[in-house]
Amino acid sequence: MNSECNPSLFSTPEMTKTFSLLRQLRAMMRFEWALSCALEKYGFAVPGAGASLERLLDASYIDIDELLRDAPASGNIAIPFVNQLTAELKRNNEASAWSVHLGATSQDVLDTALVLQMKEGIGIILAAMGRLETALTAQVKTHAETIMAGRTWLQPGPPITLGLKLAGTLAALRRHRSRIEAASERAFVVQFGGAVGTLAALGDMGSEVSTELARLLELDEPELPWHTQRDNLVEVAAVLALLAGSLGKLAKDIALLMQAEVGEASEPAAEGRGGSSTMPQKRNPVACAAILVGAARIPGLVSTLLTAMPQEHERGLGLWQTEWETLPEIFRLTALALAQSIEIAEGLEVDAVRMTSNLNAMLGLAQSEGISAALAPLIGRSAAYEILRKATLEARTRQVHLAEILESIPAVTAHLSSAKIKRLLQPREYLGSTQRFIGRVLGEHDANR
Repeated sequence: MNSECNPSLFSTPEMTKTFSLLRQLRAMMRFEWALSCALEKYGFAVPGAGASLERLLDASYIDIDELLRDAPASGNIAIPFVNQLTAELKRNNEASAWSVHLGATSQDVLDTALVLQMKEGIGIILAAMGRLETALTAQVKTHAETIMAGRTWLQPGPPITLGLKLAGTLAALRRHRSRIEAASERAFVVQFGGAVGTLAALGDMGSEVSTELARLLELDEPELPWHTQRDNLVEVAAVLALLAGSLGKLAKDIALLMQAEVGEASEPAAEGRGGSSTMPQKRNPVACAAILVGAARIPGLVSTLLTAMPQEHERGLGLWQTEWETLPEIFRLTALALAQSIEIAEGLEVDAVRMTSNLNAMLGLAQSEGISAALAPLIGRSAAYEILRKATLEARTRQVHLAEILESIPAVTAHLSSAKIKRLLQPREYLGSTQRFIGRVLGEHDANR
């Protein structure tokens, strides 16, 4: 059994390894080592207890097959884990064996190990977000003036630029970073409460031991144990779901632009990438598909965590256990979505000529709002809209440019010259505050002028 990293189609090797069984066992071992050190400091364990456990931090002594055989009868892996740890110390005649796990309960070691894994996982996620932010920033700058059709209800609307479209994802990514950092600060706390959250086994020194335990693990100490208060962990999952949703929006847009009949942008090409088993011509948006898997699955996983929040009394029955596979899966899917988003952002292929061609093929209809806006102050908004509605219908029916239709309507030419009509129908003339908005996202000093 490879307990370190079982390959997954829907994760990254790094995140899969972070939430592997071996990494969990090592995190549990860190908890027991730190607890022994803290117990030793306050006289609950013999001198050298912490050092005797420190030699076992790699968890190589664990018989994983035996652990997994014994776990079902215990309801979790913590009990057979502690049994094997104690037995290992006794085999080596370590006097510290008697104080292993003193004051703690199974949930303490499992929850704290999960927090340690989550802390590592968030580090991976934030690093990936930084790389994605760098790539998106470069693309926004490169394509700040690359004109394309804006689309509403999957239909052509007024023109935008590709830079503006990507700036939306960039701005969302930065908001998600703030959310993740804030949620992580609340969640990355030690769990140490004993049977019912009182640490009664340690008398009146439980709080001191808890403080030292948190310090050694480089975690914060909560106000009190949180065995059945799961809001902080669920919050982290929820903000990861928000991130996945924004990445899914990016993926869906790129997949739509990649359709052969649109052909305006696409994932980076590579030998054998996106092929079909039957259609040689196919170039499937495989990165987009992987991202959308996360965007579709993570909300349901978060729903599971939300459903599991009303846990019974001081220690829950069944609902706590639903987190064990659910939270790691959220991290794995988020990591994959980020990795694929980075691949798209760093290697995005853009066909600006096709974007222009697609806009021109609309015969000026996408800029009809500009004519309507110019006429409205002169003849009234309703009248202007009605004129343009009929003119666009005729242009579409006859397949002629909208300018030709408008130049034949006296109510239009009485107020707008032919030159002005043509100018208003130029896509670049109807970009509004596009550059100002992009400038704000890029942090340019003159963006608000």
